[in-house]
Amino acid sequence: MRWGRTYFAVQAIAGAAWWIAVFTFPFVRDVTLGGLNPIVVAAFDIPLFVGASALAALGVRAAAVVSTCWTVVVTIALAGYATVTGEAGWGVVIMAAATAGSALALCLVVVGRIPTDWMIRGPFAFRPAAVRPAAATHVVATFMQIAVFWGLFLVVIPLIAALLEQRWAIAIPLPAFAGPVGVAVLVAASALGIWSAVVMSTLGNGTPLPSAMPNSLVIAGPYRWVRNPMAVSGIVQGVAVGLILSSWLVIVYAIAGSMLWNYAIRPHEEADLERRFGAEFRRYRDAVRCWLPRVPVAPSSP
Repeated sequence: MRWGRTYFAVQAIAGAAWWIAVFTFPFVRDVTLGGLNPIVVAAFDIPLFVGASALAALGVRAAAVVSTCWTVVVTIALAGYATVTGEAGWGVVIMAAATAGSALALCLVVVGRIPTDWMIRGPFAFRPAAVRPAAATHVVATFMQIAVFWGLFLVVIPLIAALLEQRWAIAIPLPAFAGPVGVAVLVAASALGIWSAVVMSTLGNGTPLPSAMPNSLVIAGPYRWVRNPMAVSGIVQGVAVGLILSSWLVIVYAIAGSMLWNYAIRPHEEADLERRFGAEFRRYRDAVRCWLPRVPVAPSSP
């Protein structure tokens, strides 16, 4: 709860500082509010955002709910306004970040923790795959998953983000070499992802999907060097797509996805693996890192 209240305190101070800047510097007003009347907006935002955040910092839970709900409403409304007019794009970015922070802080204030377990329920709950005599069945299912997930997370969402970035006038040009570098990195990361998927589906008798997880612990292929090569591949692919599209927003999207996976999904996945494979998984976890390969230490000279 303490961290949640601390966040709302920082948000109240930042919100007050932003409103002072809006009324002091026309540039700030233009890039964050566009043609909206700042007096009208302030009449609602100062009590419902700044004031409610300050009360939430003092421990008033109802104020935390009000501040968070208002932040969500403002973000959606401002995103619609920016998409129609091409104005206030940086305001959308700021409020989107505030929405994410407020939602997490609200969980800490009201629940006392961030309930990540809701993300692994229903079709996303961890369950072993049905045992099939032919590994090819799992390979086919795995590649179908790859087609869907790569199409959505590496094509559809990045293209929408890049288009909005241009429409909202928040694009930051990347160096000319970013595109070719992105293509090379995307090819390498995709190869790692396919290699990891094939190894998992053939040796693990399952798929990467949580609802059809491998029945055997896989420590071959790229899994000898990192515990989550498919996650590494996906994050690097997202960054590479951002370089190709010259979109900082897509790069941030990929990094945010990596943090979501690492802090919200991975602990549950590894707890499930430990329940199913026990000491075998604990030995593997202790020997192989999650993200970076362990560099062998050269023996010292006598």
